[in-house]
Amino acid sequence: MSKVRSFAGLALSLLIAVPPGALASSHREAPITALDHAADITDFYAFVSYDHPDRVTFVLNVDPFLQPSNGPNYFPFDPSIVYQIKIDNNHDAVPDVTFQFRFQTTIRDPQLFTGFAGAGAGIDAPANSPAPVPPGTPIIPPAITSLTGPGSAGLSLEQTFAVNMLKGDHNIALKNKTGSPLIAVPSNVGPRTMPDYDALAAQGIYNLQGTDASDIKVFAGTVADPFFIDLGAAFDSFNFRAAAGGGVLTKLQDANDQLNTAPNSVAGFNVNTIVIEVPICLLTSDGAQHKSTDPKAVIGAWATTSRSEMTIRPPHTPAENSGRLAQVQRLGNPLINELIIGTGSKDYWSMSHPLDDSQFAAFDLDPLLARVFNAVFGINIPAPPRTDLLPLVTYAAPIAPPDTPAGPIADLLRLNTGVAPTPLVSRRRLGLLDGDAAGFPNGRRLTDDVVDIAARVVAGGVLSPGFNVAPNNLLGDGVNAPDVPPQETFPYVHYAYSGRDSRHISPGDPTGCGDQPPSSSSQNSDAPPANQGGPAPCPVN
Repeated sequence: MSKVRSFAGLALSLLIAVPPGALASSHREAPITALDHAADITDFYAFVSYDHPDRVTFVLNVDPFLQPSNGPNYFPFDPSIVYQIKIDNNHDAVPDVTFQFRFQTTIRDPQLFTGFAGAGAGIDAPANSPAPVPPGTPIIPPAITSLTGPGSAGLSLEQTFAVNMLKGDHNIALKNKTGSPLIAVPSNVGPRTMPDYDALAAQGIYNLQGTDASDIKVFAGTVADPFFIDLGAAFDSFNFRAAAGGGVLTKLQDANDQLNTAPNSVAGFNVNTIVIEVPICLLTSDGAQHKSTDPKAVIGAWATTSRSEMTIRPPHTPAENSGRLAQVQRLGNPLINELIIGTGSKDYWSMSHPLDDSQFAAFDLDPLLARVFNAVFGINIPAPPRTDLLPLVTYAAPIAPPDTPAGPIADLLRLNTGVAPTPLVSRRRLGLLDGDAAGFPNGRRLTDDVVDIAARVVAGGVLSPGFNVAPNNLLGDGVNAPDVPPQETFPYVHYAYSGRDSRHISPGDPTGCGDQPPSSSSQNSDAPPANQGGPAPCPVN
């Protein structure tokens, strides 16, 4: 364990070299994505699958702060956007394998005023129905219990999607093994319309087939946002709450990976997700799985959203997109663009490529974030130039074996596919900082506390000699866990919050923080929200 911990410093020093992360995920982080929320990548995750260590799961989340009750159209993916997950497997920061996702929207019932409707076995016009609609005429379709077939009659707003794998000179269309279309899981409208939402969402897990593409799984749809942070405190000039130590956790608070002593600002919000699980042999440069000591086991990944250069919206017909793809957003390591890159450079950074990231290195040599923490909390910070932050933009130990080519400076989420997943009982939210070799920045899992990790590394300078001491190594926002636990099997994300039965709990609400009910089919539409064993109440100052 001590050996792993000693390596952790180097790993995280690597992490923050391009412009690494700091204190918030990419939720509305740049001017261009604040205006184009559908193209905003909120988070990107990559980890060796917990129950299939021969596979890697990638999670691409877009469109932040989706209010579950926000009908009637809810949150479809944007058909004019191409969503991509890119993998570098030969350490040159250029994509060698790319997965592309495109969506298409169909309005199945143009006369219906909402995207989704249904109740029981259906409701007909009653005996007192005014003419010209006679009694017994079907008015409300049956509850939505299926993504296809009779149980989908109330699914008026339907989104299908296509998946392509680009590898070398090949563009491979990945199809559903059953031959049926791939359907995105809709938002959870509520228990009357979708009485068993979890079962409905599970139908959105598909097995794909295509040349050299066996054993790929995919899921797309609206889910509970897995990110966790006291966002309001962070952007109020780091005005962290007294209950969370005012930004410095106690050792007891820090040791409890499930304890939230501050409100999670993302709790209760949904997000659109694309999840794909891919055999490791399809990702590596030689098509084989390797031990963690082999450089070929290490890949780099990032996500992008792009739009066609031209969109024409003729009346009464779908929009027409043409021209080359223009990148709107990218994300590798979390937190980079939001709190490291200056606002004047954020859009340029979003549209640039990882291969060119050396041009942004100046933001890391003397990060303003560290000086803000120095001013607000009075902590000692390393003096510039911050060379302790330079090493994780390359392929280096402990994520990569010592003989791995370093490659160019580039913001990639690097993952050693030879490191076995950590069992749930041993998983630590601080990842490599706490000796968990399968945690961030060796990839990123849904429960990795990248906020606290980045605060300690960037602001606290814990990788520099003499700075891995309190309070630097106890910096944190007091939010240690997501509002609802992710799943332990594919697609790992927690299914969407109920539009009817969930709500946001404000700071100071006597019912506490983290009291949001998950979207469970057991919820009664007439029952008040119940505490589902979430985080502890959150006193505020």
